[in-house]
Amino acid sequence: MTLAAGSRLGPYEIVSTLGAGGMGEVYKARDTRLERTVAIKVLASHLVSSADVRQRFEREAKTISQLSHPHICAVHDVGRQGETEYLVMEYLEGETLAERLQSGALPLEQTLRYGIQIADALDKAHRQGIVHRDLKPGNVMLTPSGVKLLDFGLAKVMSPAAPQPLTELPTQQALTQEGTIMGTVQYMAPEQLEGKEADARTDVFAFGATLFEMATGTKAFSAATQASLIGAILRDDPPPISRLQPIVPRALDRVVATCLAKEPENRWQTARDVALQLDWIRQERSSVEPVTAAPPRRRRLAVVPWAFAAVGLAVAAFALTSASRQRLRPRTTRAYLLPPPNTTFHLIGANVAPPAVSPDGRRIAFGARDADGSIRLWVRELEALEAYAVPGGEGALFPFWSPDSRSIAFFAKGKLKVVEATPSPPAPRDLADVVEPRGGTWGEDGTILFVPENLSPLMRVAAAGGTPEPATRLDRAAGETAHRWPSFLPGGRRFLYEIRRAGGDPNAPGMTFASFVGSLEGGEKRAVLSEGRATTYVPPGYLVFRRANSLMAVSCDSRSLSFRGDPVVLAESSEAFAATGVSLFSVSKDLLVYPPRIAATLTRLVWLDRSGKELSTVGPAERVTNFALSPDGRRAVTVQIEEGSPPDLWLFDTEVGRGIRLTRDGAAQTLPVFSSDGARIFLSAYSRGPWNLWEITPQGRDLKPFLESDSSKSANDVSPDGRYLLYREFNRGTRGDLKVVSLTGERRPRAFIATVDEETNGDFSPDGRWVAYTSDESGRKEVYVASFPDPTLRFRVSGEGGSQPRWSRDGKEIFYVRSGQLMAAVVGRRGGDLVFGESRALFPLRLSTQVDPAFDSVTNYDVAPDGRFLANLRAGEDAPTPLVLVENWRETLKK
Repeated sequence: MTLAAGSRLGPYEIVSTLGAGGMGEVYKARDTRLERTVAIKVLASHLVSSADVRQRFEREAKTISQLSHPHICAVHDVGRQGETEYLVMEYLEGETLAERLQSGALPLEQTLRYGIQIADALDKAHRQGIVHRDLKPGNVMLTPSGVKLLDFGLAKVMSPAAPQPLTELPTQQALTQEGTIMGTVQYMAPEQLEGKEADARTDVFAFGATLFEMATGTKAFSAATQASLIGAILRDDPPPISRLQPIVPRALDRVVATCLAKEPENRWQTARDVALQLDWIRQERSSVEPVTAAPPRRRRLAVVPWAFAAVGLAVAAFALTSASRQRLRPRTTRAYLLPPPNTTFHLIGANVAPPAVSPDGRRIAFGARDADGSIRLWVRELEALEAYAVPGGEGALFPFWSPDSRSIAFFAKGKLKVVEATPSPPAPRDLADVVEPRGGTWGEDGTILFVPENLSPLMRVAAAGGTPEPATRLDRAAGETAHRWPSFLPGGRRFLYEIRRAGGDPNAPGMTFASFVGSLEGGEKRAVLSEGRATTYVPPGYLVFRRANSLMAVSCDSRSLSFRGDPVVLAESSEAFAATGVSLFSVSKDLLVYPPRIAATLTRLVWLDRSGKELSTVGPAERVTNFALSPDGRRAVTVQIEEGSPPDLWLFDTEVGRGIRLTRDGAAQTLPVFSSDGARIFLSAYSRGPWNLWEITPQGRDLKPFLESDSSKSANDVSPDGRYLLYREFNRGTRGDLKVVSLTGERRPRAFIATVDEETNGDFSPDGRWVAYTSDESGRKEVYVASFPDPTLRFRVSGEGGSQPRWSRDGKEIFYVRSGQLMAAVVGRRGGDLVFGESRALFPLRLSTQVDPAFDSVTNYDVAPDGRFLANLRAGEDAPTPLVLVENWRETLKK
């Protein structure tokens, strides 16, 4: 029944409709007696169909009306007109928490403040014997005076006299539908789902799920169907909030995890307990973190300009703090730095552009990636509100500063380059050739140490130009395969660097790392750290390094580098890429910069239909770098990175979503592809030298080398007839070629597409007669098709950029990615040639940020035989990941 404006329910005149839900319709009305605006909920007739239920409703509603609390929506009256039952409630201005969460997570301060208010309201009701039973964001109103809880106790009022068994729940009920199961499924405690009596601890569970959503912007439990959702609530635990939002304190993890305990006895026993815990966290934050910018609000659209300005003002506070150092004792201060508008920091992958703090601590250089995937070098002066792009810094990787903070060196387009750090510098100068660089450092005498390729000793070259020469020598007898990540010590003659050694078993992939000290004069080679990576020396005597995902610092002797005391944790959760050991943090005497581990780096394997609609997920949100779909579409092998460990392989059932781990070898294993019969998986792994090709069964057995050489290789695809493996090879002589090797005869590789340009992303057509691939021969990445096995016929498919091509299983379309869109090109036949129709965009594809544009063999989506797409999507929203800036970080060591 819908009431028209002007109609009346007793003394209440209807003004307008406010909304509708499972319990009925809500109207704005005027109380003609007291001349006030009220909200009237007209209850659905099926909920009050019997006289007994109506009497119980009136009795319980009167009890609820006795609740008087600033954060509970007041019930003024209950009435009946004819067959219409209604409640008269306080009229509230604002939006529901559910509406607010559509824009992303709340700032931590709001999460704690609103959480305390909700818990206090729950405690008030529980002390009077009233349980909400349907607490959820939709029943929390955000008003200028704080939160207001709605529909308190109505779930019990409207429930049937006897609990309904779980097996009798309607199977087609929408996930948010309310009704006889006394609540909304996503927020229901296990005992509710099992038909048991609810008590105050049931509300505590729902509050924990709501608190999780407030802090992360994602639901604690989600699934494609109600049955699988119920199973998740009964069986699974959501990830810790700090894993999705490391900017929140770990104490909040414990609070929420205790709320969400499966057994009521293991939860917080009262809402008062939860409120006290949240208040303690809030007080600790206010006393420990004197200057902390608000975390970025996650939105589906670009962050609005004032948000960048606000963060800019927070960063500018560093300059003011610096000016007062001589007058006040330094205090550790923290702030967030966002990337330039419409960009993201380029931090995930083997080849990245992490932040680099200038030696004087006044500027930060970093790489940022545009929407089309292109990377540019940027500089942010801490006294300024905006960063500027450095001309000539396109494609920049691993930037590092000159000792005088006036110039920046970086790697781009196969060269080591140097450029002045000004908004309008002369063109960058080329110093040396590189293939796959692994870091550099600039000494006080003008010497630059750098790593030109993955399997290389350190090289040296003068910043003014000259011929590069070796600075270290690989000890092959000791198993050394690479030297990398150099960092000069004061004086510019000695340096820290990392040595990579092959695993002890020649028949298994594996690697070990250790930090050493060396010198330009030679003769010194001494281990410094065996359990730390990306080691940097900071005057007057500190070593800063990464251990797992924690940043550590220890006081040390400036000459011997021997420790004085125990290491101290600077940041418990920082971003890292364990496969290469790259330093994603940067530190000077007074300033530390690092990226936090946040949800933006988590990914979800998601089934999508042709419109881009999400159908279901495969497994939980994890750090999946890439994956491959089996030929029948029923299995997916994924590459996942756990805390501080190199990538390993997992195998998932794509329909059920359960997975098993295939490898635990301490090696980096990546870029898998299935054989055409699904009986073998080919992959790339570190072994005694470069990335070589290995194979393993889907049961996790028989991991063994398949093809080894001095060049790095990555598997691309297997021909439908099972005869050939198509792979990409890159080394000092090529930027990337496509080659094939027989799977049935002698393993003698031959070139398929080998040019001076970069070729990658090879994918066989369903009939095996064509290969789609990506090449940059036009000056940017485009999608091409070549005949197989003889590539005499070649066609260009894309026209305005494209990569990651995939054939449809019927061979009538080629899909590819362009500027965040999944594109489709129709494939026709004309004689022996192919004819391509105009490409059209299907839907936006928010592929994982784990995709590394510099290692572009990665294709992070695939096409199933039934036409669905399986894609590795970002788990977080599109809000940019910040950098954390910590000034006077050494003060934390004194504590």
